[in-house]
Amino acid sequence: MCKVAIFVIQINRENQILRMPIIKINTASGSSQIILGDYFSDLMKYIPNDNVIIITDKNVYKHYSGQFPPFPVIQLVPGEKNKSLDSIRDVYTRLVSENTDRSTFILGIGGGVVCDIAGFVASTFLRGLSFGYVSTSLLSQVDASLGGKNGVNFKGLKNLIGIIRQPSFVLCDPNMLDTLPLGEYLSGFAEIVKHAVVCDSELFHQIENNIDKIKNRDKDLIISLITNTINIKASVVQKDEREQGPRRILNYGHTFGHAIEKVHELKHGEAISLGMVMVNRFCVSKGILEPIDEQKIIRLVKNLDLIKIESLDRKMVWGAMQADKKKYRDKLFLVMINQIGKSYVDKVSLEELHDFLFGFDLKSIINFNNK
Repeated sequence: MCKVAIFVIQINRENQILRMPIIKINTASGSSQIILGDYFSDLMKYIPNDNVIIITDKNVYKHYSGQFPPFPVIQLVPGEKNKSLDSIRDVYTRLVSENTDRSTFILGIGGGVVCDIAGFVASTFLRGLSFGYVSTSLLSQVDASLGGKNGVNFKGLKNLIGIIRQPSFVLCDPNMLDTLPLGEYLSGFAEIVKHAVVCDSELFHQIENNIDKIKNRDKDLIISLITNTINIKASVVQKDEREQGPRRILNYGHTFGHAIEKVHELKHGEAISLGMVMVNRFCVSKGILEPIDEQKIIRLVKNLDLIKIESLDRKMVWGAMQADKKKYRDKLFLVMINQIGKSYVDKVSLEELHDFLFGFDLKSIINFNNK
């Protein structure tokens, strides 16, 4: 099991003693604390000084600007398409106009796109500023804002330009998930499922057995799922911050998924769910994964309403896969699943992946119950 949570005793507003999880990540590039169970209104106790610039997007600002601390705000246009060098250039320009210096703390308040841009800007402007996040989406709280990856897209290719550097803190207030549209909320569950399949069968069964509670946004359950997922990621990142070994397992479903996301313009979690379905079928075809486990994973992502299409533009997907940053000469690193909760990474030839993709029938695989 991948568990690294550290619990500290705190007193809540009703003077009750609580065990609040503070999950710490200590790596070569720095230390980061992931704060769960605290509130956005408690943010100021984590900010190191009063020289702060906030980066957010227009949607988050609309919902929460009344609760923002009194610092200059840079608003981004929401959406993955705007995670680009053009956006970075605009933010740099604002930082210059705000007389940013090396004492400035960059605070990203938003989901994955905001955190990626804020982290990239902070890591590169003036050769590196301190930064932290308030993570407002489920996808960001369980994956995108954690682990120090800060990247932007280039020519439509996902996270092609980036740097690894840890935020000082990530504040995950589960109450902020209440304003997420249902599709965005469920999209985040693809990353929770991903962590469960590669590392934790108990977490998989917890999701599997609580679909109705998940869809009804049961707060206690969501906090438990987020905590367990962050524990997994923190443990893996501490072992391999630079993604030279064990951290590669967290790319499960992403080799196919990133290409599908670009070509079919799906939400990240929807595309990664299809990526998981595809790599599972590849593993079954190699005799590595039992069909019963494959079907359990398909059933789970379908129950979470994460399968949105039944066919792929295979030619376009293949073109996008060839530009994948995980490519190593004529091979790609692919996360293989032995069974739910157990995984490893292998290098697979582009030729073999090409043949698999063009022989893959998505509709028949996801509709296995109808056979």
